[in-house]
Amino acid sequence: MIVAQQKPIGEIESYIGSAKKILVAGCGGCVTVCLSGGQKEVDILATSLRILRKKAGNPVEVVSETLERQCDKEYVEKLESLVKDVDCVVSLACGVGVQYLAERYPDKYVVPAQNTKFIGGTTEHGVWEERCGLCGECILASTGGICPVIRCSKSILNGPCGGSSNGKCEIDPDTDCAWALIYEQLKRQGREASLCEVFPVKDWSKSRDGGPRKYVREDVLL
Repeated sequence: MIVAQQKPIGEIESYIGSAKKILVAGCGGCVTVCLSGGQKEVDILATSLRILRKKAGNPVEVVSETLERQCDKEYVEKLESLVKDVDCVVSLACGVGVQYLAERYPDKYVVPAQNTKFIGGTTEHGVWEERCGLCGECILASTGGICPVIRCSKSILNGPCGGSSNGKCEIDPDTDCAWALIYEQLKRQGREASLCEVFPVKDWSKSRDGGPRKYVREDVLL
């Protein structure tokens, strides 16, 4: 799940400038789950912007809509009737959704209302933790389903550093040492021998180098 955090209202308001009519667009996907960009947040943001601008003596008309997803062009198309009448679109989606809106409606000023943080999951109500770094070369089969690239503060691939103590990270004593977790997991499964595997130097070209990545399913194209 993509985890995002809504920007301060003052920053969002500064983006819309002198716009007289804006569209606040929410997303029913990840940002709804992490309570930052769904219909509830859309309604709150729309109301806040109206109040803020009214107090400043520069009222703004706000319309709103929450799509099933903003990272899918089919859903983005559904905003056309609303977008054509506004000066600015405020997107409460992740960075992908903002870019899809800007691409579909190039004549409109599209601004982000969120800071996209990471890919993670819920650990408890209202708390999300990063779990995947999108590195393009998954090794979870060898590490007990625990990612050292993200969960180790130093992204070490071959065992713990010399600073971990009592299962905790030397950088942050409140953070579990990823390799201690990996060892315990593999021991529990009777797979400690996996720790003898030596991972080669990380091939970061499968991650972010070389421009935006693309994944093509040939069977779908046929």
